[in-house]
Amino acid sequence: MAGYMTLTALADWLLAEPTEGRRIVAIAGSPGSGKSTAAEDLKARLNAGRPGLADILPMDGYHFDDLVLNARGHRPRKGAPHTFDLDGYRAMLERLRVDGGRDVAVPVFDRTIEIARAGGRIIGADARIILTEGNYLLLDEPGWRDLAPLFDLTVKIEASEAVLVERLTRRWLDFDYGPEALATKMEGNDLPNMRLVLLNSRPADIVVRSDQN
Repeated sequence: MAGYMTLTALADWLLAEPTEGRRIVAIAGSPGSGKSTAAEDLKARLNAGRPGLADILPMDGYHFDDLVLNARGHRPRKGAPHTFDLDGYRAMLERLRVDGGRDVAVPVFDRTIEIARAGGRIIGADARIILTEGNYLLLDEPGWRDLAPLFDLTVKIEASEAVLVERLTRRWLDFDYGPEALATKMEGNDLPNMRLVLLNSRPADIVVRSDQN
């Protein structure tokens, strides 16, 4: 299956599929594309159809801590590919694929304090569909492209570049960033990360537009 779908159609399709074993659905997209919102929406739709069917593993839970980033001189680029514990994220994907019949605690990034909380979410043993979302899940670069065999289905959340810039700007204004801090955040980090995803991601099985009604 390939091409454009709505979240409603995607949920219906997943609900119609057999659920023996555990499936991992990667939801990728640029910063500001609405990946997290799409994942939560899809989870809600799936669980409304079949309670407990789906849960979420956020890639953002694998941000390196600021202590590590500061020591490496990478704090200004927090959110770029090299500021994530890619090996730790991969290990968690592999653990979830094993489907060992036990609940699994996963980390969740708290944007209000810019820190990942260990054990911030529990993925129940009965969850059959794991929605994992992040910017770089389709990135065509060493390490990131090696995640491909761990995904049963890939979904790209798309929006126009103008919409992405507007959303990212609004995000930081909501956190009371002043003009200088906003410009530094956008030009020094968010926009380079956005362009990297737009220009250097592999195709997805399914594309969902987040900038259309």
